[in-house]
Amino acid sequence: MVRRIQAKSVLRLRAEGLSGRAIATSQNMSRHSVAAVIDAAQEAGVGWDDVVDRTEAEVYALLFPGRGEHVSVFSEPDWARVHRELAKVGVTLRLLHAEYLDAAAAGGGVAMGYDRFCKSYGQYLLVTGASSRVGHKAGRTVEVDWSGPTMKLTDPVTGTMQKVYLFVGCLPFSRYAFVEPALDMRQDTWLRAHVAMFEFFGGSVPRIVSDNLKTGVISHPREGEIVLNDAYRELAAHYSAAVLPGRVRAPKDKPSVENTVGNIATAVIAALRAETFTSLAQLRAAIRERLADYNDAPFQKRAGSRTSVFAAEEAPLLRPLPVVAFEISVWARGRRVGRDGHVVWAKNRYSVPFVHIGAQVDLRISDTTLQVWRHDERLASHPLLAATAVNQYRTRPADLPDGKPWREWDPDRVRAWAGRIGPDTTTVVDRIFASVAVEEQGLDAALAVLRLSRRYSAPRLETASRIALSAGIRSPRYAHLQPILATGQDKTRPDDTPPPGEAGGAGFVRGADYYAGGSR
Repeated sequence: MVRRIQAKSVLRLRAEGLSGRAIATSQNMSRHSVAAVIDAAQEAGVGWDDVVDRTEAEVYALLFPGRGEHVSVFSEPDWARVHRELAKVGVTLRLLHAEYLDAAAAGGGVAMGYDRFCKSYGQYLLVTGASSRVGHKAGRTVEVDWSGPTMKLTDPVTGTMQKVYLFVGCLPFSRYAFVEPALDMRQDTWLRAHVAMFEFFGGSVPRIVSDNLKTGVISHPREGEIVLNDAYRELAAHYSAAVLPGRVRAPKDKPSVENTVGNIATAVIAALRAETFTSLAQLRAAIRERLADYNDAPFQKRAGSRTSVFAAEEAPLLRPLPVVAFEISVWARGRRVGRDGHVVWAKNRYSVPFVHIGAQVDLRISDTTLQVWRHDERLASHPLLAATAVNQYRTRPADLPDGKPWREWDPDRVRAWAGRIGPDTTTVVDRIFASVAVEEQGLDAALAVLRLSRRYSAPRLETASRIALSAGIRSPRYAHLQPILATGQDKTRPDDTPPPGEAGGAGFVRGADYYAGGSR
């Protein structure tokens, strides 16, 4: 950079009577520069008295108007737009420079190189006081953690205190914060807090930076891959995000949420320390009011507030929320599909396609559904039975093999079977049901009679039923019909011949043919 001539100093020393050579020597200037100042002053009619109250820059501009002013030959970018675009995900200075080159070529201007482009942007930041975009991108990352300081709930009856933990989420770009109270720090609570956080923000981000707590991260070795908790990994996938845990004992990997936790201790916990809360809903409402004040408070070293920066620059860049909110679930590994094509969970049975009988499957259980998985394939999904249900079945017809579907035995089905055998068998079954107080109590006896048709045929059972009824037995059972069929009496006696003993009304009596075999 060319050093300007100290014109005011030259005029002062000239007024004191020094020669041009003496001025050049004392000011470490060339005699040509001193002569140029003296000539310019004489030409402009300016003396020391005219410039005594002016600055060096003003005197130089008066004597040498237009000299030293730099006029760039390059097309000037819209630095305000560059600054705004740089906040967006994936946008870099090199990308913006390439767009600038295209715009300059289209406009017929001269484009500056990448190095000058970067230096000029840095100068713009210094002049305007804007903060650099190097640190964080809008709508790209959310940092989450549990707050160290806690709060209390008071039981209105006993007066006992219960600890309340605070889940804190923060968007690093706008520092927009979210706080959710919880009664524990279990895995399902951790996941529900994430769901509430994304709903509060109105969108999701591609990166979740968390601590290495066991509800989220199983292991984080110094070398090798990070192993995430299955449920936490599923939540991130549901919101199209990736979990990037900070290094172990490295809080600087998530400085925004660490700083927010400290601020929340003052803005929320300390502000509500004098109030008493008896329910979690009441405490949550109070926290949301204080959180709104915290987010609306103006920045000290930055224009706007957390809310204004979030609404103007970050909210439009968030990813839309899924249509269906994430369901909290647990996994039951290594369950075997039974021979009946069902898998057992909580003493109830859920059907699986019959081709997987005997296979090892995994169960994913949420608040409302049970899913059956084998490797990466979902085999079945059922509405979850109530916690009070025991030995109940959830069976889909499509899971069963081809053939007639299984039906539960009831009196109507039993009577229909008896009707297919004959009228006398139907009479026997009706009398069995009539002999009991509740029809269901006669199911076993009626089925025992009907199953005789499988061993002896339906016509023989019908004949045996006729014989038993004609013998005067009020309600024939298996014990009456089975001996008739076993001894073949339904074959040896014509249908229209009454059995011996009918006149006496003594019931069925075996004759001499039975005992002697008809040979004596």
